[in-house]
Amino acid sequence: MTPAQFSTLRQRMTEVYRPISDRTVDYEYLNLQAWWADPEILGSIGAALARPFLDRAPSFVIGPPSSGYLLGALTAAALGVGFAAVAKEQPDTVDSDKWLMATAPPDYRDRQLSLGLRAGTVRPGDRVLAVDDVAETGSQLMTLRRIVEAAGATWLGASVVLDLLDRHQLRRDLNLQTIFHGREL
Repeated sequence: MTPAQFSTLRQRMTEVYRPISDRTVDYEYLNLQAWWADPEILGSIGAALARPFLDRAPSFVIGPPSSGYLLGALTAAALGVGFAAVAKEQPDTVDSDKWLMATAPPDYRDRQLSLGLRAGTVRPGDRVLAVDDVAETGSQLMTLRRIVEAAGATWLGASVVLDLLDRHQLRRDLNLQTIFHGREL
């Protein structure tokens, strides 16, 4: 994706962006469905999320539910690499395979979710990129990094649509790249 194509995508996303508000709370929600419904955005967003990592040559992409599944798959397709969907709260009774699991620090809803990947999905030598819609606290991304490193793979960083982090050191530690910062929408 060229800089001009990236700029055009950002402009289109800004035009389509319509936050959702709820009179019972005094903040707005990100309306992702408006972006997914636009074929121009949907056809380009994977390449935009991959763009900052092209020179690092990712060999695998991971993403948490639910937007990370869509965005991760689109990014993996743009890179020509594989994708793995991360499980949240994986029940022990699902299968007998070994899982690499970790509990996340509190997220934006103050939940401590358990995240995991089936062992062997990401292997030593893989160069892993994590993709998601929003980074608000960074808790899920930090946990994904721990899982990638536990698998013996290399964490390249994370690419998100919207960066709402307020901790600059965490942004650097995660090597977080973004299409938008919160102040831009």
